[in-house]
Amino acid sequence: MRKGRVSHPHADIPALLLRLALGPMLITHGYNKVKGSGGLEGTTKWFDGLGLRPAWVHARLAATTEIGAGALITVGALNPLPAAAVIGLMTTAAATDHRGKGFFIFKGGWEYVAVVGTAAAALASLGYGRISWDHLRGRQRTGLGWALAAAALGLGNAGVLLATSYRPEETT
Repeated sequence: MRKGRVSHPHADIPALLLRLALGPMLITHGYNKVKGSGGLEGTTKWFDGLGLRPAWVHARLAATTEIGAGALITVGALNPLPAAAVIGLMTTAAATDHRGKGFFIFKGGWEYVAVVGTAAAALASLGYGRISWDHLRGRQRTGLGWALAAAALGLGNAGVLLATSYRPEETT
């Protein structure tokens, strides 16, 4: 994982397109957790129902992470850290809200979170390209090593969060 490695110029537009698809979508999801129909209170109740304790902490953490990672991805800053955050979020969502519901998202399954997490890992590998904040700052990180680092960090964080905070109620 070398610092300063420059992405291929043909990757600049695909990286920008991927960032402009993924980043604003994450920002919108985070904003909806705060200002959507149920607001932060509704998100807290939802997280409580999922078994994330304390729910008020996780509701705020999820919203902040989605908005923050989405903003960093959109402007192309701090690769691969935002990808790691997204991978952690999607892993946690898959293990809680989407667990046991099959593949298809229209049935509550894990399809959506798998696509978003994989897109984040792909972006970590591809890098943000020359049309990015990282490039302006002289900080280009691309390649499989960065994607693997993002995946390891995201999966590790999700594992710690689930081990310490996931307490679903027993159903009989």
